[in-house]
Amino acid sequence: MNTDSEIPQEELLKKKAESIRNMFGSIVRVYDFLNALLSLNFDKSWRKFAAKVSGVKPDTKVLDVCTGTGDLAISYSKLLNGNGLVVGSDYCHDMLRYGLPKIKKRHLENKIKLIEADTLQLPFRDNAFEISTVAFGIRNVADLDAGIKEMGRVVKPNGRVVILEFSQPTNFLFRRIYFFYFTRILPMIGRLISKSKIDAYTYLPQSVLAFPDKLSLKKKMEMCGLEDVKFFTRTLGIVTIHIGRKPPSPR
Repeated sequence: MNTDSEIPQEELLKKKAESIRNMFGSIVRVYDFLNALLSLNFDKSWRKFAAKVSGVKPDTKVLDVCTGTGDLAISYSKLLNGNGLVVGSDYCHDMLRYGLPKIKKRHLENKIKLIEADTLQLPFRDNAFEISTVAFGIRNVADLDAGIKEMGRVVKPNGRVVILEFSQPTNFLFRRIYFFYFTRILPMIGRLISKSKIDAYTYLPQSVLAFPDKLSLKKKMEMCGLEDVKFFTRTLGIVTIHIGRKPPSPR
């Protein structure tokens, strides 16, 4: 259920499930529009690139956790044939409700299935998918390590876990310009357009700044049991795509 009551920023940053769910429910009507506007429309190319470099094949079974309104699932579906499938899961019902018409409009009902589920307790058996992926969502999970491990659990041996997430640019000059936009301009535009009492667009930069940097996330993925973790930075380091491989089963 969508609720628009105020939630303190400190409670959002503690990643309490109900608070995060209510926050996304409060901005769902403008979520896709603001994603495009605030990323200067780069978000589409980021998702397309993540799908391309993840090793997807035409018949791959993909799980997209924290799918939101399904944009990453749609990017993956374009690389699949009739035997491939993307399952998009999210625990915010309102996000899924807004995502379903997008899928129907593109006639992708046979390639994308949406379900309501918590990333920390995925309702799938072990080794059910070749790829599990997430775009801008793992940062909102209450327990990052548990979320990564759960994404790893549901992929087959030698399957891949793919994480597309905001990162922090390393170029000194661009970093200063970007952080000014990210921490000052972006929240102001987000509040103005979303008109939500829950300040989601102040939470966004705060949560990104508190998230592990690309090298720390690589190490964390390795500590969660993934191998051969590599990453790709895009748009001067604004986002990074991490890809880790689940080890083969012991013989």
